[in-house]
Amino acid sequence: MGKLFLLFAIMPIIEISLLVNVGEQIGGWNTVAIVILTAILGSYLVRQQGLATLFQAQTKMRSGQLPGQEMAEGLLLVIAGVLLVTPGFITDAFGLLLCLPVTRPAIAKALLSRMQIRAVYSAQQGFNQQTTQEFYSQQSSEQGDVIEGEYVDKSDTRHNLNKPD
Repeated sequence: MGKLFLLFAIMPIIEISLLVNVGEQIGGWNTVAIVILTAILGSYLVRQQGLATLFQAQTKMRSGQLPGQEMAEGLLLVIAGVLLVTPGFITDAFGLLLCLPVTRPAIAKALLSRMQIRAVYSAQQGFNQQTTQEFYSQQSSEQGDVIEGEYVDKSDTRHNLNKPD
């Protein structure tokens, strides 16, 4: 919830204030021209990198390998495209970071490792929950409503002080 609030409420305010400040420094039309130029340049760069990533994925699939890295990079390129087309300098910087062939593979690798950790954790939780449920359902079906256990009454300790163990 907090991250989404930052993304959709705070980020546009920061972008607008930055655009206004840059517009005061270099002029409004120059600022608009830069925003349009980054959108055009960004869309070209995303298209070029997307095709290169697609060809890498096809090469891996032909050799029988799973193109996990390329799929993650493709997802990052989609996000980069959205960020680069969105007006603003901060979104353009993040979009460019996701689009560059130098930084994108490292970000994709980090994203994949994080997804693998979460997938393993979720699988373990699901397995533990399933085996626990199976155990208790098996126990209750074998014994009916009887619960086996031990009971020690420790409420009256003064009578138990003089008794030997």
